[in-house]
Amino acid sequence: MIHRCLVWLCVLFPLTLPARAAPPAKPNIVFILADDLGWTDLACFNSELYETPALDQLAKEGMRFTQNYSACTVCSPTRACILTGKYPARLHITDWIPGQMPANPKMLVPDWTKQLPLEETTIADVLRSAGYATACIGKWHLGDEPYYPEKHGFDLNIAGTSAPSPTSYFAPWKIATLPEGKDGEYLTDRLGDEAVRFIERSKDRPFFLYLAHFAVHTPIQGRADLAAKYRKKLNPNLKQRNVNYAAMIEPMDQTVARVRKALVDQGLADRTIVIFTSDNGGRVPTTSNLPLRAGKGSAYEGGVRVPLIVYWPGVTQAGSASGTPTISADFYPTLLEMAGLPDKVGHRSDGVSLTPLLNQKGLEPRDLFWHYPHHQHYQLGGSMPYGAIRSGDYRLVEFFDDMHTELYDLAADIGEQHDLTATLPDKSNELRAKLHAWRSQVNAQMPTPNPSYDPAKPQHDPTKTPAKKAMPAE
Repeated sequence: MIHRCLVWLCVLFPLTLPARAAPPAKPNIVFILADDLGWTDLACFNSELYETPALDQLAKEGMRFTQNYSACTVCSPTRACILTGKYPARLHITDWIPGQMPANPKMLVPDWTKQLPLEETTIADVLRSAGYATACIGKWHLGDEPYYPEKHGFDLNIAGTSAPSPTSYFAPWKIATLPEGKDGEYLTDRLGDEAVRFIERSKDRPFFLYLAHFAVHTPIQGRADLAAKYRKKLNPNLKQRNVNYAAMIEPMDQTVARVRKALVDQGLADRTIVIFTSDNGGRVPTTSNLPLRAGKGSAYEGGVRVPLIVYWPGVTQAGSASGTPTISADFYPTLLEMAGLPDKVGHRSDGVSLTPLLNQKGLEPRDLFWHYPHHQHYQLGGSMPYGAIRSGDYRLVEFFDDMHTELYDLAADIGEQHDLTATLPDKSNELRAKLHAWRSQVNAQMPTPNPSYDPAKPQHDPTKTPAKKAMPAE
């Protein structure tokens, strides 16, 4: 009798039993990387010429990071750092691949690594192992075919090769991993098309889209109609004046709008994280990074301070900003925490998760480091081998040719015009000691003296540098 009662109770009252909660859906991640885009090259980062409505809207809905840094002053090292969470110095990927030497260098560069080794774990490796669809669309520049994105956790590789830039932004592009476009098709638009197609195909599973634009790297080629539009905006008070460069930024911004629309159309917008940043500072004189000093390839802020916008639905406070210094190595641990995933056993990231900042909390103070044992003589304002540290508001740069240092207080002197080495010798010595200790910790490779160096001649003869084709500024 008791048994029968129990049976009837189960039939009559099945809903009284606790329901098992469904596991939360993993967030989709869209990571958009610009090439050579400077800190002030977006309207929401104070450009008065360039128009970026889609990225401005992303900033209104998410968080801007006003003191964000690339891991290197050139592209390949930063890209490797983003994907692995490791400093370029630790990876020994410390220059753009394959790099370039001056005619009469005082220092010889070390035997550095010219590809992303297959044994390195990338964020795509971890996400794919957790069931994510993964796509690399756009620039790769981390080694030849044996080291292409497919070997580093990406299911799909579109337009990724060893090349640092396209031969032209107008089809035919002649990119081996991208089906050829119709004559005159604009490369940035095509990458946007491919990104939208990937989102549509992947709507039923979590996905990681790494959209790495070639723009705004040379050759500086914008659509003629857009260049004409920006030419009408020019006035003598503008610090940024390259209308063809402006005409490259706008299509890149439009791809952001198209990607976000695709997310809305597929019902994915409320569970998709969107991140936008750049691989190094803007190229001078193509653009202006003022008030920062110099630009791409330099040892100064203009070479490494870059925009960062993060939109995390339900987490980021609309229109918020963070002035906490951050760096490319932080993306790896941040994305893992966003996805609720553990790191691979034995993997070591040099970054920290930015989720506390995104949650309006703080981070423990830390130092940031750069190591560039190479030469950038072919960039305006470019440097010879150097290392740098940012500690609090102070930034110290050490030049390896003669090991002299320069110290700047960025809070008072964002343009790095007043060297405080002699004024604050204790601070200079403190930061130099930290920099040296960090180099030892990550096994950084150092340049060595060149026995063939001729001090009677300049290190670099500008007449022997191949000219790069570019369209005129106006």
